[in-house]
Amino acid sequence: MRRAPFSAFGLLAVASLAIGPAHSDELKDLYFGEALYYAHQGLFFEALERLDTEVKQHGEIDEPELDALYFHIDDAEFSLGDFELRYRMHHRAGRAIKAVLEGAVDEVVRNDAAYRLARIHFQKNQMDDAIRALDRIDGRVPVAIRDDIDFLRANVYLAQGRPADSVELLRKLEGSKGFGGFASYNLGIAYLQDGQRQQAIEQLEKAGLIDADDPAGQAIRDKSNLVAGTALLETEEYGRAIPFLNRVHLDGPFSNQALLSAGWANMSIDQTERAVVPWSILAGREVTDSATQEAMLALPYAYGKLDVHGRAAISYGHALDAFTAEVDKLSASIDSIREGKFLHALVREEIRKDKDWVIRLRSLPEAPETYYLMELLASHDFQTGLQNYLDLADLHRKLEAWQKNFDAYDDMVDIRHGHFEPLLPEVDTEFRELDSRMRLRIEQHKMLVKRRDDLLTTPRPEFLATRDEQAVLARLEQLETALHGANPGFARTARQRIKRLKGTLIWTLETEYHERLTRFDENLRGLDEAMAVAQAEYDQYVRARQAATHSYVGYEKPIKVLRAKVAGASEQIELLMARQGRLLELVAIDELTARRGRLERYGDKARFALADSYDRATQARAQGVTGE
Repeated sequence: MRRAPFSAFGLLAVASLAIGPAHSDELKDLYFGEALYYAHQGLFFEALERLDTEVKQHGEIDEPELDALYFHIDDAEFSLGDFELRYRMHHRAGRAIKAVLEGAVDEVVRNDAAYRLARIHFQKNQMDDAIRALDRIDGRVPVAIRDDIDFLRANVYLAQGRPADSVELLRKLEGSKGFGGFASYNLGIAYLQDGQRQQAIEQLEKAGLIDADDPAGQAIRDKSNLVAGTALLETEEYGRAIPFLNRVHLDGPFSNQALLSAGWANMSIDQTERAVVPWSILAGREVTDSATQEAMLALPYAYGKLDVHGRAAISYGHALDAFTAEVDKLSASIDSIREGKFLHALVREEIRKDKDWVIRLRSLPEAPETYYLMELLASHDFQTGLQNYLDLADLHRKLEAWQKNFDAYDDMVDIRHGHFEPLLPEVDTEFRELDSRMRLRIEQHKMLVKRRDDLLTTPRPEFLATRDEQAVLARLEQLETALHGANPGFARTARQRIKRLKGTLIWTLETEYHERLTRFDENLRGLDEAMAVAQAEYDQYVRARQAATHSYVGYEKPIKVLRAKVAGASEQIELLMARQGRLLELVAIDELTARRGRLERYGDKARFALADSYDRATQARAQGVTGE
């Protein structure tokens, strides 16, 4: 028989991460908003997939200030690191957050990034790096994470073996709304680590009496009482330990260990009748729990101490039957794991859609091994390895879906090719005619603009003559030319008349020059607007023509390259899944083998104790004692 050592209980570390822009007033980029939408649903891979693409495209454009993401680029880069951290991509997250720390960003964002970087180092057990990241926090700190920073720093101190440094921080956090219960419990752990046992017991007692209606608060209270009771058991203060153990809820996650320890505490002070009560409750619970298995042996042991040997024999018999059945089930579970059923059960999509999917694994009839691995599944190391395997399985499914999507893209390209290709020859013919006319109009417009500019510096009234006036001038010049060789008298009279007519016309052009120039300028400005509209429509047509071609031309090579990359990544993931899955299977088999070995030893003890109890019961009956 054994009691759980204090080292089985650790400190509680809880922190939160914000998602989304830290200080943007209005969302201007819809793609960034889409990434945040997925992140708020916990779909961090999908969020990364979209935001990473958007940030890369933003970095490749010539004028980034014209892009909608320009207004959120600091938040977007910070969110990339945040999403990578939430997706457990610690290496990339660290690089992204370091880039924010080293960039010219607002100190609120920089301090938030330093906190997140410290969390990464803490999760990777890099405590010195975590402290250095926390020490970079200076100036304005986001209100939402002030307590988070202090709580993380206190936990780092505890992990570094510096409990005295964490005490002051945890005392301050006891009044925190979000961390009060956790800080109170961790403060007791800090006192224990610092060798202040009496203060630790008092602090744990305080944490074990906090008012809490929520499951988290009740768990803190139960664990505080259990740790205090266990610490007192280790110093053989059994009487003081019992009240703490009795405060643990009977339906809480720590109830089994508390019931087992309470029984041993009563046994240690010769209160055997009282030890029977918690052990009787515990012995009737789920037989796969190690505390229950120990109680199934401890209960008949207590009956033997009470000289109730008949009941002890019956209890030993029940225990032996249960242990034998569990050994058989464990053997079947080990065989099931070796057949690959364990991993198949873990990747079932309908199971993991439930937030309590680990608990639901217990009810899978075709995978009995999951029923015995709840403790292993809940351990941090196994959870990390398991989550990596599940991530690989999710990525493999996504790659398979992407591989199928390439066929859809090929169909889209073929459809667009079939739609546009017959139309483009006629469109191109019309376009060439339009293009030639457009070029002619542009040249004519340029000529008129140049003439206007020349008239502003060098007045030329004849350039502003109307069509009729130009015809009259041309006719007069023809008449004047025709007079050469004519009768001198007639020619002289005709020239005088032609000169008088030209003078009248030139007089009109000279006197109306400014008015005509103004009207010409006004008409030309109107033509400028019409040319701008025509140029815009022309440019729009050119873009539409190019878009029609670009919608189906040049996709073959990129799709082929992507197909190869996806196929290569899929093969690599399959290899990694096989390795990671094999590792998980070996760990699970080792765990089940150890449990089977323990149950076999328990069975041997139950078998010998059963025989001894029968002998004692027989002797008691022979002496006239009922044995019940």
